[in-house]
Amino acid sequence: MKYKSISALMLIAVLMNACSTPERSRSIVTQHVPIKTIVTQQCSNCHGVTGNSNSPNFPNLAAQQEAYLISQLQGFRAHTRSDKDGYDYMWGVTASLSDEQIQGLATYFSEQQAVSQNKISAPEKVVRGQDIYEHGISDKEVPACIACHGGKAEGNQIFPRLAGQHATYLLKQLNVFQNTEQRPGGAMMKGVSHAMTKENMEDVAYYLESIHG
Repeated sequence: MKYKSISALMLIAVLMNACSTPERSRSIVTQHVPIKTIVTQQCSNCHGVTGNSNSPNFPNLAAQQEAYLISQLQGFRAHTRSDKDGYDYMWGVTASLSDEQIQGLATYFSEQQAVSQNKISAPEKVVRGQDIYEHGISDKEVPACIACHGGKAEGNQIFPRLAGQHATYLLKQLNVFQNTEQRPGGAMMKGVSHAMTKENMEDVAYYLESIHG
């Protein structure tokens, strides 16, 4: 009985850490697997069943723009988006997805309700971040984020929803845009982020994480 209990605990630990290793992303998906099955057996491990991720390392997908989700899934499948987490986790998941499955997943997550995670912190950063988001940084020629991502960071078609997104994830992606060529589909963001300091990025990320609804 003792050994069975230990084995059960080990199994639980493995399941709880399903996103901790890239190997978990090597897909069980084929073109015949229904969307709900893909969501529950693959996507939910990192993003949650409703697209509200509990881990700051993995983005929230709930209420994300459908067109944006399609473009990112296609990018992962084609290996044109090659940032480390994309390579480690998403290349395997998307390898066998059909266009219809990509459309289905995008529709599913875009229709989910984003849940507020009440993570407002560092109010001074939030205030500075809101100013950058709405007005840009004129002396650095950094444009306002609001022009593409919307007044409430709700996104617009190929421009992603950023409201309520994990600050940790946003910072990671801003650094990818600024310092690498791993997201060619986001070439515009390379120009936006090139003059931003680490503090500027943190301020914007904290502000976006604080937005609810």
